[in-house]
Amino acid sequence: MTQPGRIFPFLMAVAFSLTPFASAEDKRPNILFISLDDLNDWIGCLGGHPQTLTPNLDRLAESGVLFTNAHCAGSACNPSRTALMTGLSPHHSGLYDNRQKMREILPDAEIIPQHFRNHGYEAIGSGKILHYFIDAGSWDDYFPEQETENPFPRTLYPESRPVNLPRGGPWQYVETDWAALDATDEEYGGDWLVSNWVSDQLGQEHAKPFFLACGFYRPHEPWFVPKEYFEPFPLETIQLPLGYKEDDLDDLPPAGKKRGPNRYFAHIQEHGKWKEGIQAYLASIHFADAMLGRVLDALDNGPNKDNTIVVLWSDHGWHLGEKQHWQKFSGWRAVTRIPFMMRVPAGVAPGLMSGTEPGTVCDQPVNLLSIFPTLTELAGVPRKESNDGPSIVKLLSDPKAKWDHVSITHLSDPGSYGLSAQDWRYIHYAGGDEELYHVAQDPHEWTNLAANPEHEAKLVELRALAPTVFSPKPEPSIEALESLTWIPASKRKAPASKPDGNSFQITFINQKNRPVELFWMDQKGKPKSYGIIKPDLPQKQQTRPGAVWKIVDRDTTLELGHFKVKDRSAKAVIPGS
Repeated sequence: MTQPGRIFPFLMAVAFSLTPFASAEDKRPNILFISLDDLNDWIGCLGGHPQTLTPNLDRLAESGVLFTNAHCAGSACNPSRTALMTGLSPHHSGLYDNRQKMREILPDAEIIPQHFRNHGYEAIGSGKILHYFIDAGSWDDYFPEQETENPFPRTLYPESRPVNLPRGGPWQYVETDWAALDATDEEYGGDWLVSNWVSDQLGQEHAKPFFLACGFYRPHEPWFVPKEYFEPFPLETIQLPLGYKEDDLDDLPPAGKKRGPNRYFAHIQEHGKWKEGIQAYLASIHFADAMLGRVLDALDNGPNKDNTIVVLWSDHGWHLGEKQHWQKFSGWRAVTRIPFMMRVPAGVAPGLMSGTEPGTVCDQPVNLLSIFPTLTELAGVPRKESNDGPSIVKLLSDPKAKWDHVSITHLSDPGSYGLSAQDWRYIHYAGGDEELYHVAQDPHEWTNLAANPEHEAKLVELRALAPTVFSPKPEPSIEALESLTWIPASKRKAPASKPDGNSFQITFINQKNRPVELFWMDQKGKPKSYGIIKPDLPQKQQTRPGAVWKIVDRDTTLELGHFKVKDRSAKAVIPGS
């Protein structure tokens, strides 16, 4: 029988044992993981263009640590995002370009949200984080629905396109265009809907610590945004890029000259659209910044403000005429250097209990590969042993700390890369060509010093810091290729080819139960036979954008239909029946 004097302590002990106390995992910091697509250093705090308007990027930088010498791991969306999310460098994974598929190359790779899920986190997200897919199994919740594997919510685009930049030919990416849309942010949708969903998550209390990803698509092409974001940039006031120099290709080696001038920039200049393009890029950045502001406001005004780490990054930069180039895909600083900033509140991150000091600037060379190991160390989560990048927690604590690392950006062919040190940049092409720039004095990389004997010692030093072994580059499978449109002969006879652009392969697949004959239509509309395609035996064919390939029934010689080649590798499926 329990003594009367012990009843109260006994009941208290029972009640105490039933109370749902927060575990150590529940006390871990939340993570807000923000990306912007194709954003170079044209933000206020990096000084990339004097007319840019980015008050929200600037206020986030001022509230934490801004890395002014941060670089991407790959010079295009897919290799950069795959490297960041898996923690694996392209020269180890073999994923170097946009045509490859992450889950074909790395079927079992654990990406950041799954790693955090494995250690007690809720992983949720919205928008473009990976390269045009969601990877549904790695998330607890997503917007749009993760099962669709489509990361883009509804977005308003003009009904008739192109709007401002005429198509130069089949070689041109269809999204290279821009316009100021007569629409509100809500009517426009897109990143506004992403910001809405993410803001709603930030306004809620969560049972678990969360990893919340917010992927903004702008300023990725096409540069269609509501007209209010164009208004601060009158066309007559637009300034050319700071890094543009007309004769900037003169001192480049052959491989550099090949990477430099491209048809996009020449086409834009030919049509007098250069300043229009700059205006539209600035407007798209301004729009993305405004959407970021909505998310930051939601965090600041919600219940998660004081226990949420914020990390913001862009996957790579963008040329707007520098080196006579438009787009990405290069090893120059215009592409490799990206916005990267982190904010860690005091008292919440086991790996940095002091938090980050507002207004800190770090000029050490860092890479997006460091995000994965840095977040695990900050959150007190076991590190992923296969991560290639070093943690930068020591730099978050002390931006002047000793740092023995350089930052490598890989190009699309194994063995080609850009290397960023603190004051120098070195570019190496797989064939052996080199470029060397003293960026402390030459931030726009106008003077290539690689052939100067005075700098041979610096070349030797930087070469020694670069990778020497590169994984081969697997080609994408037939299943991973996009499909060309089959145009039946009943709707249209095969027209003449208008080939224009670099050559590549397409793969023909005959799903009929009988052989067919393949014909190339020449520029005069005359067919030239390229042989027989047997049922279910894929046949590769070298071709160019704008080529037309006609399919004829071998037995009856009747024209069945045709394909028109677009601007990239694809499969051409000849339907059965």
